Amino acid sequence: MCDSCGCPSPSDHNHDHTHDHGHTHNHSTSTTKTVDVHTSLFAANDALAKTNREHFEEIGAVALNLISSPGSGKTTLLEYTIEALKGEINIAVIEGDIETERDADRIRAKGVPVIQLTTGGACHLDAAMTHRGFHQLQKQPGGDKIDLLFIENVGNLVCPATFDLGEHERVVLVSVPEGPDKPAKYPKAFTSSHTFLITKTDLLPYFDFPVPEASAEALQLNPHLRVIDLCASKGGEGFETWLGYLRELVANMRGRAK
Repeated sequence: MCDSCGCPSPSDHNHDHTHDHGHTHNHSTSTTKTVDVHTSLFAANDALAKTNREHFEEIGAVALNLISSPGSGKTTLLEYTIEALKGEINIAVIEGDIETERDADRIRAKGVPVIQLTTGGACHLDAAMTHRGFHQLQKQPGGDKIDLLFIENVGNLVCPATFDLGEHERVVLVSVPEGPDKPAKYPKAFTSSHTFLITKTDLLPYFDFPVPEASAEALQLNPHLRVIDLCASKGGEGFETWLGYLRELVANMRGRAK
């Protein structure tokens, strides 16, 4: 069970255990011990996240964890990004969803390695699931040469902000139709992120979304946050800034490997 929200954790067993032996047990003891389950689970996740990060770095891959509410445009952004960087940067994608392979099918059509992780009800990915997914990804054609790994998390601004997957940077997206109040309502998503993308800016004429206000609220929470106003379509506002950010991350990783 997810220790943050009570949903089934991606790493939980998918079956129940029964221990009916036909007799009773006396479990009384003279001592008691209180275990902080939340602390234990987070510690285990963080330890595996560290292992994931080290594994990514061993092969020279930069990992980005994309978090947002459903419908912010994560998959569309990845489609345009893959097209723009094709032949320049080797990209692979881990897709996280509660059900279906639909997002993975869209990415697969772009010709890059992709693995779909379905959580079966859990509202986030965790480090263990990411670990298993990455090893599956590496077995695919092109999976042994990855410069940039995108982890598209389950659509949710709560639990995904709490679980480290081993990413180098976390990117939080908010689309114009969602409204500008997301930083105030979901502060953890912004204090734990490195970059804030305001997406679907081509719709600004049709929605009340004061970009400076949303940016200021996010920066008040996290002064180090990079903010990019973005229309994901080719040639759209901010798209070249986004690509420049990705190129810089990859170049820095390549520089570390020398």
